[in-house]
Amino acid sequence: MNNPMQIARIRATEVVVPAHPGVIESPSIHRPLHNKPWKGAASWSVQFDEMPKVILELELRDGTVGLGELYRAHDWESVDALATALVGLDLRSVTLQDVPLPRVHEFDGFEMATWDAFARSHGLRVVDLLGGPLRDRVAVSAWSSHRTVDDVGDLVRSFASAGFTSVKFKCSLEDDVVAWCGAIAERAPTMSVVLDPNGRFERLSEARAIGLALAEIGNVACLEDPIPHWMLDEWSRLRSAVPIPLARHISLAYPQYSDRGSEAVAMFRHGTADMLNITAGLSDFRRLDHAADLFHMPTWHGSQVDLGIAEAAYIHSCAAARACVQPSDIFGRLIRSHDLLRRPLRIEPPYAFLPDGDGLGVELDEQARIEFRTAEKEYLPQ
Repeated sequence: MNNPMQIARIRATEVVVPAHPGVIESPSIHRPLHNKPWKGAASWSVQFDEMPKVILELELRDGTVGLGELYRAHDWESVDALATALVGLDLRSVTLQDVPLPRVHEFDGFEMATWDAFARSHGLRVVDLLGGPLRDRVAVSAWSSHRTVDDVGDLVRSFASAGFTSVKFKCSLEDDVVAWCGAIAERAPTMSVVLDPNGRFERLSEARAIGLALAEIGNVACLEDPIPHWMLDEWSRLRSAVPIPLARHISLAYPQYSDRGSEAVAMFRHGTADMLNITAGLSDFRRLDHAADLFHMPTWHGSQVDLGIAEAAYIHSCAAARACVQPSDIFGRLIRSHDLLRRPLRIEPPYAFLPDGDGLGVELDEQARIEFRTAEKEYLPQ
């Protein structure tokens, strides 16, 4: 007898979706952003849009299909192992908040597909599985990587004209971020700025000097990860010295570098930050947002400049998260040449709207899947 809730098939499609020309950084600059080693390449040597991602289609026996999207830098052996472990299971036997898979880099994408399939099969939205929406739209920001001082003012003015109220920049000590923010104050005075050096302000002395100069301009909403995470004492001293909020990024995308958010415990105990950027799957984002809410700490959802399936999941997570009130990093459609969705997410700056429909509320564009496909695998019950 056929079980309609059995996972009958999983298809994994590897895609490479490039960015629109000129949207990542100024033409005279080339500073790749992938900050981990990858396939023998050093950290900070590969641009994110050159790297493949994997789209998952998890099909139940009754024809319901749940969608998932993996973070970049997947490992096919892990994809094989996770898909083989899931296919053939009765979805009713799976505890959604503890999907029975190892917490490897690819876990969150498989969890996403599992939740989507379950919600669709029950006529629910993913946000309903998270406890229901607190809001029907979530604040989002514009984004750019490294820019020249000459470019930055007009760029941010164009974001403001589109309706954005906040912009996030990747930066390092090589960038004159004080001049950036001065140009932005002149050309787009209503815009707030998030600066994210990924720890590359390097030392307390540099970070403090930059922070004090930025405070004089007055348009910086926060400094995200200004110095390396391990420098807890320096974080506390920087927070005391600079009148700009500090944000800490907790990313569970690479579990080999973190312990499901234990770094957040140290942050709460030491009082090193004012707000929290969380990159995590559906269950872990909810867990960490609950913890931040207990400390009255605002959060937002991080990203890897993703495609539409992952960004739909982020919107569901944000809509159900009480502390998630800062503009989230949901801007992939503005950067990538396609989101792989049949109908794009509704983004009307400065908000992204909760999708309509069951599950994640989005559908995969089959033509785009094929166009950007670089590899494909199918998994069936043994």
